[in-house]
Amino acid sequence: MLAKTGVHLRALSTRLTPLRPVLNTFSQYQQHPQTGAGEAALWLQQARGYAKGKDRKKEKGGKGKPVKVEINEQQLRELINLDSLNAQMEKSVLQMKDDFIKNLSLRSTSGAIDSLRIKVDGAEHELQELAQISRKNPKTIVVNMIAFPQTIPDVLRAIEKSGMNLNPQQDGTTLFIPIPKVTKEHREHLSKNAKAMFIKYRDAIRDIQNTQIRKLKKQTDIGKDDAFAAQTQVTAIADKYIAEADKLLASKQKELLGDT
Repeated sequence: MLAKTGVHLRALSTRLTPLRPVLNTFSQYQQHPQTGAGEAALWLQQARGYAKGKDRKKEKGGKGKPVKVEINEQQLRELINLDSLNAQMEKSVLQMKDDFIKNLSLRSTSGAIDSLRIKVDGAEHELQELAQISRKNPKTIVVNMIAFPQTIPDVLRAIEKSGMNLNPQQDGTTLFIPIPKVTKEHREHLSKNAKAMFIKYRDAIRDIQNTQIRKLKKQTDIGKDDAFAAQTQVTAIADKYIAEADKLLASKQKELLGDT
């Protein structure tokens, strides 16, 4: 019993060591009250400073910069198809980059119109597969839909959603597309479309991440710690691709807004 008490007293003494100078000051004030409020104020100031110091230490060990997650590819490959995961996420980034090039040009070109993807009866086709595309003059693109006139509504929908700020005029089976001037409003419109595209592909990457995590949670042949570590690494891989997409967005918006 005495031994345990000794241990507790030593532990208490260790915890009180940083406070001894403060406690000594307070003790002196009790023995010599004539020293007045000065010593008491000093004691309170030191005590508060010590408390704040402790709080600061807690803050340093608390919330701060996110901890960097190390990717252990060898272990991860034993649990998931890592190559497939990377390929799917990389595909989203590349598709976003491709959409930026094709659909977010300051000056709509016949080349961008040629490769515009049109969804018809559940299948995608490039516009040049459905129409004859030419330039009437430097300011107008002509799209002749005589070969597939039934797809005109699908083409108009695709042009409207393309983000190229185009306003086609239909005359029978022919579409006349005026090329818009490069105004400040046009630049801002394209920049907003770039952000919308980024969000679309960012969410696609998160969907791939969440699908993989759900699969890991259902695996019964791995321990909880291993499963959690794998889930954390999958999230870190998704974060890497999203950061790459975010850099592409920043570069594209800088180009569109003229911040060169």
